[in-house]
Amino acid sequence: MSTAIAVTSGKGGTGKTTVTAAVSSCMAALGVKVLCIDLDAGHRDLMAVLGLEEETSGDFGDVIQGRSSLDNSAIPHPSVPGLYVLPAPSAWPETGIGKQAMATFLSYAKMHYDYVFLDSPTGSMAGLQLASSCADRALVISTCDPDSLSDAGLTAGRLSDLVPEAHLILNRVQPKIMRKLHIKENDAAEQTGLPLLGVIPEDRQVTIAAGKKQALVLATNGEGAAAACLDIANCLKGECVTAEKPE
Repeated sequence: MSTAIAVTSGKGGTGKTTVTAAVSSCMAALGVKVLCIDLDAGHRDLMAVLGLEEETSGDFGDVIQGRSSLDNSAIPHPSVPGLYVLPAPSAWPETGIGKQAMATFLSYAKMHYDYVFLDSPTGSMAGLQLASSCADRALVISTCDPDSLSDAGLTAGRLSDLVPEAHLILNRVQPKIMRKLHIKENDAAEQTGLPLLGVIPEDRQVTIAAGKKQALVLATNGEGAAAACLDIANCLKGECVTAEKPE
């Protein structure tokens, strides 16, 4: 059964879009068909992270308002077979997008893709509300600093009435700093009220991959952050493996 996954965070700077791009790329590398949708209107951050910012196409707004079809607007990634990206609109339509329109769109998308990732705005913005209310599950991305965890907990509260299932992903984790802050992974999960799905270590290869405009899964030797994202992808498929903890 196809699954729609809203990805969000409580504040900026957590690496939400980078995680969305990396995990969706790993999902495609595992042999499933994946659509990644940028819902952060006014930006093309997802396109940039995946090295597709020069590509021109219709956007999410064009598709949901009937000006373009999903088939014509979703951009296939040139290096990751099975991964397609739908850019964000330049702005949300003045009349807004209703839940029914979003539900109809996602229903169609799930008929053609195994997984649909919704890179949603942070906090309580309209895009988050819209995506989460129609998604099957949500992923909340947080770093381990106290402010980020607190905001992730607030976001988890907003999601509780919107989405059937939500999980926490800790990103940019540095074990030495966690020890100094006396923060443990299980404590972070308890603070946010969300079960922990995965832990992604701080990894310079993420920056290198972005600089090369490559999907993370293609730009590394399968260690560090790339390996963690692959573990998360397997868990989303229901095939969790034991991840090696970062040193």
